[in-house]
Amino acid sequence: MSSLNLDDFTDLIERPDGGVRRDAEERRERQVLPPGALGRLDELGEWLSAAQSAVPVRPVERPRAVLFAGDHGIAELGVSARPAGGAADLVRSVLSGTSPVALLARRLDVPVRVVDMALDCDPGELPAEVAGHRVRRGSGRIDIEDALTAEEAEQAVRAGMAVADEEADSGTDLVVLGDISVGGTTPAATLIAALCGTDASVVTGRGGEAIDDLAWMRKCAAVRDSLRRARPVLGDQLELLAAVGGADLAAMTGFLLQCAVRRTPVILDGVVASAAALVAQRIAFRSPDWWLAGHDSGEPAQAKALDRMALEPLLNHGVKVGEGAGALLALPLVQAAAALSAELPERAEDKETEPQETEPQEIAVTDAEQPE
Repeated sequence: MSSLNLDDFTDLIERPDGGVRRDAEERRERQVLPPGALGRLDELGEWLSAAQSAVPVRPVERPRAVLFAGDHGIAELGVSARPAGGAADLVRSVLSGTSPVALLARRLDVPVRVVDMALDCDPGELPAEVAGHRVRRGSGRIDIEDALTAEEAEQAVRAGMAVADEEADSGTDLVVLGDISVGGTTPAATLIAALCGTDASVVTGRGGEAIDDLAWMRKCAAVRDSLRRARPVLGDQLELLAAVGGADLAAMTGFLLQCAVRRTPVILDGVVASAAALVAQRIAFRSPDWWLAGHDSGEPAQAKALDRMALEPLLNHGVKVGEGAGALLALPLVQAAAALSAELPERAEDKETEPQETEPQEIAVTDAEQPE
């Protein structure tokens, strides 16, 4: 029997401070640009103020990209354009600085952390700081078997929670969350279809590296078969992650929940991060208030999940590469919103109003006292 009670997160997670958000809105109304002139940047600045409990909002100075990595057994069915078990090569590309997310992170001066949860390689092939939280070698083929045992699912969720605590304790003030996986969009689509009560064909996309029609049909069948295994355990999110998730998805779920507990804002990347977020929302309904959707990856399952969580993507550039790249592109937008919210001057008449209101009151009292 699991010693991890996910229901505790419902009480542990509070929403960002509504009073602070109202103060941020009032401050914005006094600035030189009229409210609404900056479009969604106004909303972002106020959201960040509430998350930080600070008016004016503090700049985002210590962001970090955190990428959970794993291979999925379902990739053996040819549902991905990448070879089954090939996620370790993607990780090496990130670590060597040649992948898109590594190049973007270097340009934006954002450190990248890779966490191996279930790569299909010898852990000795990777740096100790990458492989230190690994749960197993590859996740199970979810159309015919569980992705994880119950113990492994709990271990993965706890690992994600531990990583969130490590980031919060080190001073990370915003996280860009992504995944590095082969086959990961299939369990992500399965989780989203199960939680949204929809069919496989509605959520099955073509992945980051687009698959052809035959591969799409295989993927759709895999999601359909996996859904049959998911529906009986919908009432228990830990069982659901064990049945049709994977170690990376379970870790991301724990990570998102603990980030909300620690009041650390998160920008979600693509469909895998969105699937973990949807599971986390089912566990603790307030948790999505701490997240932003970085971009629209074009995956139908992601759109379904974001709609269910009432999250609107910040960008829509058709970036499908995964690995946190799309969400990382949204980071400068959030940083710009913080800078504008904090640094735009107030209107001159607003600055002059307060002293002019107090001085006449003092004079009136003095005049009233003189005849006595």
